[in-house]
Amino acid sequence: MNMATRNRKTRKMRGTRTVSYGQVGQHRKSGSQGGHGMAGLHKHKWSWTVKYAPDYYGNHGFTSLQRKIKTWVNLDQLDDLYRRNEPKEKKDGMALLDLTKLGYQKLLGRGGVTAPYYIVVDRITEEAKKGIVDAGGKVEGS
Repeated sequence: MNMATRNRKTRKMRGTRTVSYGQVGQHRKSGSQGGHGMAGLHKHKWSWTVKYAPDYYGNHGFTSLQRKIKTWVNLDQLDDLYRRNEPKEKKDGMALLDLTKLGYQKLLGRGGVTAPYYIVVDRITEEAKKGIVDAGGKVEGS
């Protein structure tokens, strides 16, 4: 229920300059907001957070910053992978690269290879398979 207009402070204070708010400039205007938006919540507007946002302060949950492990590799990276891979194995007279043991699930077709490789991988694209076969290698996997 709204207050009757005749009982409002503005009606009673007709003719006064500051409507009993003290010095001019202490009521209304943007300065009385105490800042814009969420400004001042740690200072003079903290009582707002107590009532309307009690969980505003502090940490809430945990976000892992671990890097996502890349589960794919391109053709142009195979030479470097074989160089770093120990021990060096051979199968059918070709350099063996077991990508599943190295943690890769898929072989993609960007770039090319310089040597024939025997590749063991879970998944492979058609371009990658063509690149391996063209270099004289073989692919084991789907």
